[in-house]
Amino acid sequence: MTTRSIPVEQIMQFLRDLQNRITETLENLDGGARFQRESWDRPEGGGGESRVLSGGAVFEQAGVGFSHVMGSSLPPSATQRRPELAGRRWEAMGVSLVIHPLNPMVPTSHANVRFFVAHKEGEDPVWWFGGGFDLTPYYAFREDVVEWHRNARAACIPFGDDVYPRYKQWCDEYFYLKHRNEPRGVGGLFFDDLNQWDFDTCFAFLRSVGDHFLSGYVPIVKRRKDMPYTDEQRQFQLYRRGRYVEFNLIYDRGTIFGLQSGGRTESILMSMPPLVRWQYNWQPEPGTAEAELYEEFLRPRDWLGEAEA
Repeated sequence: MTTRSIPVEQIMQFLRDLQNRITETLENLDGGARFQRESWDRPEGGGGESRVLSGGAVFEQAGVGFSHVMGSSLPPSATQRRPELAGRRWEAMGVSLVIHPLNPMVPTSHANVRFFVAHKEGEDPVWWFGGGFDLTPYYAFREDVVEWHRNARAACIPFGDDVYPRYKQWCDEYFYLKHRNEPRGVGGLFFDDLNQWDFDTCFAFLRSVGDHFLSGYVPIVKRRKDMPYTDEQRQFQLYRRGRYVEFNLIYDRGTIFGLQSGGRTESILMSMPPLVRWQYNWQPEPGTAEAELYEEFLRPRDWLGEAEA
């Protein structure tokens, strides 16, 4: 595919529409709070719009950001895995979101869809898509997790029977805190460097993943947002949020790329929870719901195979 034939405007239109649909849906779910919007420019080229909802009745904080940025050379986080890209000018665009609910019974969720292209005079552009979504419960419900994975599989089915198992496994492996020896949550989908299909198929898959985020997350929020909870459960939620911070700052490719490429720090770190706590060597009491999270949910499992056996 030549540089001129890459439909950049079409990709941007989808991403902008996705940001609009997600923020509108979350505002309606919350019932009161509204997203504050801030457009920004990047000195090296490009810009974006960050939307942040804070202090809502359902969502303690939610950030949904769109970015379209470019530069003359790639940072080490990009060229380390693909040294052939060194010296190329690049262009990246995407929508990224993280939702931190107030009620501990409602899981945190993250989603991201992105497109990247690198140019070099006299050569075809190198392009790929990436993204996915994942779920991080504090008090987990098997019904929610199975439904989440069924929705993830539905996003993949039109593209082949092997797609969901492959990207489900990649998600389990990617969102893993090696220093804790535990997953961040119960998984979902993760894919990167997607250019093995033709461009139209790859773009269609990106749209499918983006479009399926709300159909997976909204029913869970509606089921759990009005459940009662105790202060102890709230404190456990704040403790587990610490794992989210650790992963994003140590391992997350998007965070590392954004910081290394001179991205806008406020937009990159809007994924952080507003409140979080750490406690030295905390261990759950045996037989509690907190222990069940660690023993039954925070480990890679074939959720759909078990449910449909």
